[in-house]
Amino acid sequence: MTRVHPVVAIYPGSFDPITKGHEDVARRSLVIADRVLVAVARTASPAKSELFGVEERLEMVEEVFRDDDGIEACRFEGLLVDFAREVGAQFVIRGLRAVSDFEYEFQMAQMNRELWSGAETVFLTPDQKYSFLSASLVREVSRLGGDVSRFVSEPVLRHLRKISGE
Repeated sequence: MTRVHPVVAIYPGSFDPITKGHEDVARRSLVIADRVLVAVARTASPAKSELFGVEERLEMVEEVFRDDDGIEACRFEGLLVDFAREVGAQFVIRGLRAVSDFEYEFQMAQMNRELWSGAETVFLTPDQKYSFLSASLVREVSRLGGDVSRFVSEPVLRHLRKISGE
């Protein structure tokens, strides 16, 4: 069976910063999609403290996936389903690290489907070595002077070092 149109997936998140776990999920998404849009969300919640602004997060995503055919960085704000329709995405990718992630992600998937019946969500788990990893943990360890080089790619590490004054 030959596809007439490329299969497009959106992998949305704040990616503040993008971790090796995020990278793993994005790259493995290419098994089921021709194009994966790593969509950097403008953080709407004032409760979430940002380490990097949207432009810098977008720049890091672009740098990390520079050599990956089929993975593109983009940004969005507003409803994910509106963005998905706009870019012609067939589904949304969400990463699940632990069972605790499932309840929230399941609710979001159901709400997105209520908002747009065409919204399909595919859940992927990262490689086991990244199952504990989150951007918030990376931010915290980095703020406290810890070594996060095992958890983020070199472009992200450079940005982290720049803001810490190294």
